[in-house]
Amino acid sequence: MLVGAAAITWWSLRAPAFRIEPRADRNVLIVTIDTLRGDALGSYGGRAATPNLDRLAAGGARCTFAHAHAVLTLPSHTSLLTGRYPYEHGIRDNAGFRVRTGEVTLAGRLKSLGFATGAFVSAYPLDQRYGLNTGFDVYDDRFSETGTTTEIAVPERRADVAVASAVDWIGRQSGKWFGWVHVFDPHAPYAPPAEWQAKYPSDAYAGEVAWTDFALGPLLERLEREARPTLVIVTADHGEGLGEHGELTHGIFAYESTLHVPLIVAEVAPGGTPGHGVVVTSPVRHIDVVPTLLAALGAEVPSDLPGSSLLDVLRGGAGDRPSYFESMMPVLTRGWAPLRGVIAGREKYIDLPIPELYDLSADPGELQNLAPLRAERSTVLVGILGGFNLAPPNRPAEETTAARERLHALGYTGGSPAPVRERYTENDDPKRLIDLDRMLHRAREAFQANQTAEAINIYQQVIARRPDTADAYRNMAFALWQMGRPGAAVATLQAALRNGVSGREIQMKLGIYLSQLGEATKAIPLLEALPQDDTEVLNALGMAYGQAGRAADAMRAFRRALELDSTSGLAHQNIGTLHLRAGDLAAAEAALREALRIDPTLAGAYTTLGVVLGKTGRGPEAVEAWKRAVDIEPTEFDALYNLTLELVAERRFDEARQFGNRYVATAPPALYAADIAHVRTLIGR
Repeated sequence: MLVGAAAITWWSLRAPAFRIEPRADRNVLIVTIDTLRGDALGSYGGRAATPNLDRLAAGGARCTFAHAHAVLTLPSHTSLLTGRYPYEHGIRDNAGFRVRTGEVTLAGRLKSLGFATGAFVSAYPLDQRYGLNTGFDVYDDRFSETGTTTEIAVPERRADVAVASAVDWIGRQSGKWFGWVHVFDPHAPYAPPAEWQAKYPSDAYAGEVAWTDFALGPLLERLEREARPTLVIVTADHGEGLGEHGELTHGIFAYESTLHVPLIVAEVAPGGTPGHGVVVTSPVRHIDVVPTLLAALGAEVPSDLPGSSLLDVLRGGAGDRPSYFESMMPVLTRGWAPLRGVIAGREKYIDLPIPELYDLSADPGELQNLAPLRAERSTVLVGILGGFNLAPPNRPAEETTAARERLHALGYTGGSPAPVRERYTENDDPKRLIDLDRMLHRAREAFQANQTAEAINIYQQVIARRPDTADAYRNMAFALWQMGRPGAAVATLQAALRNGVSGREIQMKLGIYLSQLGEATKAIPLLEALPQDDTEVLNALGMAYGQAGRAADAMRAFRRALELDSTSGLAHQNIGTLHLRAGDLAAAEAALREALRIDPTLAGAYTTLGVVLGKTGRGPEAVEAWKRAVDIEPTEFDALYNLTLELVAERRFDEARQFGNRYVATAPPALYAADIAHVRTLIGR
């Protein structure tokens, strides 16, 4: 043991400190872990056991003062991959914005240098419809498009599934490659696999982090079998509030709990190379990643990028780069005051109606607001902040008309759902409204726990206090619809429009509901008024056209959706439905099977496929398709109805009674009264 300890000590003294020398012939890998706090990993003092990432940090550079520029997934990743601040690339929120045509991403830059490029993302905010697929040969964003709580919970896929896809792609590359792997698991709701839940019974977030580290193991191991070294950067898009400052998750504030992120830079050589890691305490920003990687490859770093290469900083050089940050979701969706700020050295200034100043070296938890006490320092930092573009987030700036349409706030044609105002008061400060955010979280939890009436009551309270809260209207309407109160759902969305919340999500959902209620002629103008470069809008419009008997227009809408997103299983499902209505059963089956190949969790595709199978004399197969539909989605009422009738026809009465009772008990009478009566009669017989 003594000899072994001496050998380790000798090696650590002899091993050179980690540094990056420019070299063109290397692979590049970026791993982004969604919602990973800056203090979550073991190597950063976190509670979770993260041996894989800790080992990577031990041989590379562990940056302890790294910051994102936004606290939401899409804006933050766009800054990371373009090297530009949010006000430059224009992405200010998760919904409604797209990377503009012609924006150069890291993938595009490396592709021009001869790299194969592949991305493997795990959650809906990074769906290719938002434009971050620019420059990637492969953009793997396969996750479910539908579900019971699609509008309230974010579709995602587990880290091990995304990693497996990335490892497979890496194994098929013969030349140098650039890969981006995004994993989403630490994001709320925190539900790690059972083994990790058992290890962290009172800290599910830490369990998610530990599980994610485990899931990344095969990816990091694969790098050791590569023919050339791989430069690796691991970071997060943002952190998580976990109740600090009253914020349960993220997206409202920009305190260190959500703005400070881990950032590890390492190089994995063939066979694995033990190294002597370094700790970097100088400020590091997400906009520095693109210049750093270009410099590490010996490529030219464009002079118009606001970030700087970190190669000297990683070697121990000093760095003191001010960093801009923002949180625009509250102003865009709730009418709260916009949040902007700057970090200079270890001082942090947050520009709100109630301004905040913190000394992060002495007060890393940001518990003492020094703004009232240090007016001179506040003035200095306000001056630094003024050097950045502080225009309102819906301002078109110097964009063309086409670009404005692509960058529209949340997809709206006439402005933000909560119009940006010239002046905000202390009553609009998020610090005074954070309890509403907690109420919205409670409402979502109540809905997911089938306490729908309680959820609706909370949404009503939020709207009574802040009538410009778009997500309260949208989620309440969805809850009402699920309760079988379609008229109240439509009235809720119409009230939102009357109160000035004229957003894409509100208008689109209103169009969908009207269409499903047989009022397609009212739905179509609403949907046609929305931008036609969004697959959700096109799918909704196509369904409305179909309800109105305009099959050719519907098919054009669905085909256009596939042009924008070839992985849209929902578009293929809708095309299958059109073919079924037209009586072309072979074409319908082909489209539906393609939908399920892309997304095996599309309950609606199984429902419609069951109809096709039944019409072509394959009753037992139809039964299995409908059973699969209701297994995926218990409220797939058409499948329950068809299943009951087919099982009766096959004289499988016990099964028919089981599914028929479920249908009678759960289908909303406002939509299915006649069918419920028919099934009740069948069961009685």
